[in-house]
Amino acid sequence: MAFPLRPIVAICGTTGVGKSKLAIDLALHVKRATHNSGWRTAKIINADSMQVYRGLDVITNKMPESERQGVEHLMMGFKEPGEQYVVGEWVQDTLRLIDEMHENNILPIVVGGTSYWIQHLMFPNRLIPKETIEVQPPIEPSWPEDLLASIATLPPDLLSLLQDLPEEPPSAKLDPDGAFRLHSLLAVLDPVISQRWHWRDTRKVLRCLEIIKETRRRPSNIIAEQSNATTESKPRFRTLCFWLYAEPGVLAARLDARVDDMLSQGLLDEIRSLKDIANVGQATVQASEGPSSSDYTLGIYQSIGYREFCNYLESPTNIALSEALDRMKISTRQYAKRQISWIRNKLIPAVESANTEDNVAPMYLLDATALADDWVVNVETPAVKVLDSFLIGDEMPNPKTLSDVAEKMLTVEHKDVNPASVLQARQKRVCPVCTVHDDRPVMIEGPEWDAHQKTRSHRRLVAKKTRPRYHKESPGPC
Repeated sequence: MAFPLRPIVAICGTTGVGKSKLAIDLALHVKRATHNSGWRTAKIINADSMQVYRGLDVITNKMPESERQGVEHLMMGFKEPGEQYVVGEWVQDTLRLIDEMHENNILPIVVGGTSYWIQHLMFPNRLIPKETIEVQPPIEPSWPEDLLASIATLPPDLLSLLQDLPEEPPSAKLDPDGAFRLHSLLAVLDPVISQRWHWRDTRKVLRCLEIIKETRRRPSNIIAEQSNATTESKPRFRTLCFWLYAEPGVLAARLDARVDDMLSQGLLDEIRSLKDIANVGQATVQASEGPSSSDYTLGIYQSIGYREFCNYLESPTNIALSEALDRMKISTRQYAKRQISWIRNKLIPAVESANTEDNVAPMYLLDATALADDWVVNVETPAVKVLDSFLIGDEMPNPKTLSDVAEKMLTVEHKDVNPASVLQARQKRVCPVCTVHDDRPVMIEGPEWDAHQKTRSHRRLVAKKTRPRYHKESPGPC
């Protein structure tokens, strides 16, 4: 059977469910397979945003070389700490690798916990890559009339800010005035996109302003064009998706044990090394008084473990160690919940939308709640059978029939994945009741508005502002 799209395999899921093990199992199966699928072997492409960094095998949970069974792993351990590496760069690098692999009859198996990266690899026209933006010369006539009209309304301080945007976003915690000024500038130039981002989300706000300066276009207009493109575009590949899932109660205990193991395997030594690299790098930048391509607050420095133990290294005590360990376990469990949330709320709707006419991205949940002998029965065997059917073009089973948990977790509410619709749905509203200072507005995302109004703090402020004494003492509206 001939297929219009080239195939890849994608494996996603939370940390601690055996994604890397399954990737190796499938790669070995492809190499040994007797059926005539045309693929002589398979290689694994890393899709974990932390595992792209060199060394640091413990803190990033890299599969040890000794356990890879000779299967080649790509896009792993090639960036230095302090280097930024974002989704657009990874997608472009991975597309080049996939092209090379397909030309040599090698099946790409993409695996990692950063489902955001996998989704943008599968579906085009969802990103504004920095590499594709042509920076325009700062000539006033190159600005369109509507933007020029907005710029003409800027007060002097915001006009000066537009002309000299900061290289790094200000900290909303340390510099709230600077953060709010940045958002105020965006609100004038692109009111639609400004409602998407909280004024505290300075990195996203600054990026929107950079896009405006670099492209002379509003990001909301670009998103509108993307919406038209995504309606007409199809996935880049015929993608077999495996979602490894473990029941939360079992997974939580497994993740706690993994953190304990990481400590015994040298976690603190890696964190000390990271801290030393950051200290030396920052000192070098300060001494040179010039711009630097390294940022020792991003990338691996945002990894779970570094943040939790960094303060402990300043004052190492048994109590501080215990507290850091507990914080890391909590952060790991919270991250696992966010990973599941992304798959159910983002990836599955995108996959279902792609499968409306053709089953170009079949997605299967494999129950990894129980390991050991149950791994073969619940994960490896069904995955191999589905993979064989996928590669040779046989009829594939209904994903929801694999298990009860598959039927439960793969059943999600229909969501519009059109970028413009997502932008509209996720716009934020300012709560006038909870906003005490106009330059520190309380902003609530649309879907959370009803829940916010029911919170104790909101209801308490409503009650306070409706009391007669409050109106008598208040000189005017809040």
